[in-house]
Amino acid sequence: QVQLVESGGDSVQAGGSLRLSCAASGYTVSVSFMGWFRQAPGKEREGVASIETYGGNTYYADSVKARFTISRDNAKNTLYLQMDSLKPEDTGMYYCAASLLFPSRWYRPDAYNYWGQGTQVTVSS
Repeated sequence: QVQLVESGGDSVQAGGSLRLSCAASGYTVSVSFMGWFRQAPGKEREGVASIETYGGNTYYADSVKARFTISRDNAKNTLYLQMDSLKPEDTGMYYCAASLLFPSRWYRPDAYNYWGQGTQVTVSS
């Protein structure tokens, strides 16, 4: 079992920055991939960014490329999402997710085995 706890969500003005964190605990050595997803009211959950736990390769949705940066600190079992140049359309609940396998489609929620409870990000214009 792996437990995930997100933090860092807040309300900011457009153009601002936030840094989300996801603390992992439990059998974390089994995790191959970790990702950030978001869900706006009335919309499906979408993949934002993902990272290989050990290889370090990263993947981003087109909508956040060059604005968001995913990283991880394996020693601290913590995943991060640095979000810059935030836009109102970035508003939503942000979730951290962990996969025990290497997903062929990193952006699919069903590729992940464990989820956090989410942290709210609100960007006002």
